[in-house]
Amino acid sequence: DVQLQASGGGLVQAGGSLRLSCAASGFTFDDYAIGWFRQAPGKGREGVACVSSSDGSTYYADSVEGRFTISSDNAENTVYLQMISLKPEDTAVYYCAVEPSKRCEVFVGARDLPSVVDIYYGMDYWGKGTQVTVSS
Repeated sequence: DVQLQASGGGLVQAGGSLRLSCAASGFTFDDYAIGWFRQAPGKGREGVACVSSSDGSTYYADSVEGRFTISSDNAENTVYLQMISLKPEDTAVYYCAVEPSKRCEVFVGARDLPSVVDIYYGMDYWGKGTQVTVSS
C-alpha cells in the first residue's frame, strides 16, 4: 500500500524555521514527483512546492518563493520542505502528495490555472497532514 507520512510540524514564532519531512513507501519513489500542499482553516487546499523526479526541477507557490525549499532524498524515499522566515499566514495543515507522473504537472497546472485544475483529484495519493502554527 502507498503510504505518505508527513512530520515535523509544530508551533513557531514569526520569523522562525521548520523542516517538514514526507516519508514515502509502497511505490517506486523515483517514478513520481511529490508535492507539498497546505490548507488553512476555512480555506481551500493550495500547492506550496513540488519536486520532479525526472530532473529534480522544483516549483513553488509565489507566496513561499525564496522562503521555502523542497528537496528529495531518493536513498531515504523522503521529501523535505525547509521553511524559513515563517509568517502567521503560513499557518495551516501541510500535506504531501504524489503526482501521477515524474513531473509536477498537477502542481503547476493548479498554480497557474486554479479554476481548471483540481489539486485534490489530480494528485494520486495523499498523506495525513502535519500542523504548522506560526504565532505573531
